[in-house]
Parts: sequence; C-alpha cells; structure tokens
Amino acid sequence: MSIKNLPNQLTVLRVMMIPAFIIVLMNGHYYSSAVIFAVASVTDALDGYIARKYDLITNFGKLMDPLADKILVVSALVCLVELGDIPGWIVIIILAREFTITGLRSVAAAGGTVIAAGLSGKLKTVFQMVAIIALLLKNQPFEIIGLPFAWIMLIIALILTVYSGVEYIVKSRRFFK
Repeated sequence: MSIKNLPNQLTVLRVMMIPAFIIVLMNGHYYSSAVIFAVASVTDALDGYIARKYDLITNFGKLMDPLADKILVVSALVCLVELGDIPGWIVIIILAREFTITGLRSVAAAGGTVIAAGLSGKLKTVFQMVAIIALLLKNQPFEIIGLPFAWIMLIIALILTVYSGVEYIVKSRRFFK
C-alpha cells in the first residue's frame, strides 16, 4: 500500500495523533486535547477535499480515512466516559451503528458494491466532532451564558447517528437477502 499522496499522508497523520490525544486527555489536559482533536478533525475534511479535487483517491484512502475517523471519535468518546464526562450508553449507540454499517459495507464490498457515505453520515461525523470539541472545552464559552452547547451538539450527533444508521440499513436491505 502506497501512501505517497498528501490525502493519505494526512490520514496517517490523523491516526498517529490519536495516541497523543489520548495521553494528553487522560492526563487531564482537556484544552490541549481539544486542540489535538480539532487539528485531527480538520485533517479529515482536508484529506477528502484534496483527494477529490486532485483525483488522488486510492484504495488505501477509501479504507483508512473512514477508519481513522471512527478510531478518533470512538477514542475520544471512550475517554470521556472513563473521565465521567458522558454516559456510556451514548458510546454504545454510536459503536453499534458503526459496527453495523461497517459490517454492511463489508458484505456489499464482498459483492463488488461500494456503499459511499451519504450526507447524513457526513453530518453525523461533523456533529460528533463538534460535540467532542465542545465537551473537551468544558462547554466554553457557552457555559458563561448557561447554554449547554456541548450537550445539544452531542444529542444532535446521537440523533444523526441513529438516523444515518437506519438510512444505510434501508438503502442496503438488498444485501440481507
């Protein structure tokens, strides 16, 4: 597998940032971990944009980009559960959706079909990342005015997680036969 192109290098960079993010967060450095997470999240948008714009889409990128996103988001959520910042049931719902969709994509791929990410799946990822950053920032600056922005973003992300999961299942029902 070659990672010579910039989008693939950004994906690899995102994966390499995950252990640093976890170490920083688990040592109680929320704001520093928010910066690392935000930078990693930006590489997600950037690598996809560059890959499409310059026709640098590779099999490596098709596999590793969504996997890197899932590992980044799930790592953050599990750490936030461990630190007592969010309840575990939220992560269970998100993980159930991710495992289900990954399984569907694997079955489809075995049959020669690629199930691309839809708009709801992309929005889900964006809201998850915004919610995580807001949680890592301890809801600042919204805490000052009493707006639970982090929780609002997390609930929207959870709704989009369920919605996009159902949408994928409905669109992929032919693979259940």
